[in-house]
Amino acid sequence: MRMDIGRLGLWETGTWAEFQRPEVLAELEDLGIGAVWLGGSPPADLRIPERLLSTSNRLVVATGIVNVWDAPPEVAAESYHRLSSYADRFLLGIGAGHRPMVGEAYTRPYEKLVSYLDALDEGGVPVAGRVLAALGPKVLKLAAERTAGAHPYLVTPAHTSQAREILGAGPLLAPEQKVVLSTDPAAARELARRRLAVYLTLPNYTNNWRRLGFTDDDLAGGGSDRLVDSMVAWGDEDAIRTRVKAHHAAGADHVALQVLNPDKLAVLRVLAPALA
Repeated sequence: MRMDIGRLGLWETGTWAEFQRPEVLAELEDLGIGAVWLGGSPPADLRIPERLLSTSNRLVVATGIVNVWDAPPEVAAESYHRLSSYADRFLLGIGAGHRPMVGEAYTRPYEKLVSYLDALDEGGVPVAGRVLAALGPKVLKLAAERTAGAHPYLVTPAHTSQAREILGAGPLLAPEQKVVLSTDPAAARELARRRLAVYLTLPNYTNNWRRLGFTDDDLAGGGSDRLVDSMVAWGDEDAIRTRVKAHHAAGADHVALQVLNPDKLAVLRVLAPALA
């Protein structure tokens, strides 16, 4: 059975130091956050997920994502089983990362994902306990066939619609969505561009944006306003609610918010009641 992770999540990179206190995790639960996503490339020992699981009551904790080039599948499987008491609240998200960051080892990423999933099968990690970072049609199909579903990153509701069509009705679809709670266009776009800068150098994302209809002009100069506004939902509560609802209407089961404002918890206190 597919894990119930709620309609709304929180995506955050780093050590999660801001959110590790039990009272903060309890507040996230009360706000209607169903899952927290550990962004970047969390280590395969899964110590950060373990801390979050042990200090929360209902939250699902997911990795978004463990990088298949950095984390041996045997270590990931062993760590997954160490968390067996939390099996109903933990999702092992895996993905292939990016050639510029991995280097020469980055060859045949699709085949690498397949072999990694094979090794997780051998290690006893259940299909229902893992999800796959997926953007293109081939990997989305793999996510539907070999995992509980897909966790697309930096996508639009149009991509969510395409992903749902490829996945079919059953698998989990949990896109990430960046948000800035601000009605000042210049300030909001400045925060957005600062966060998007690294992704404009990564072919996995730029190629996906081109598939979605963006052009080289959109990718130049830190990103056009059209690209920035499509990747980062900014504005007041209603504007951000409209974007999240668009993902749900397009077929998302769950939307993981990445808050770009400095005071993330304050923003969640405003947004979550309107979104959960």
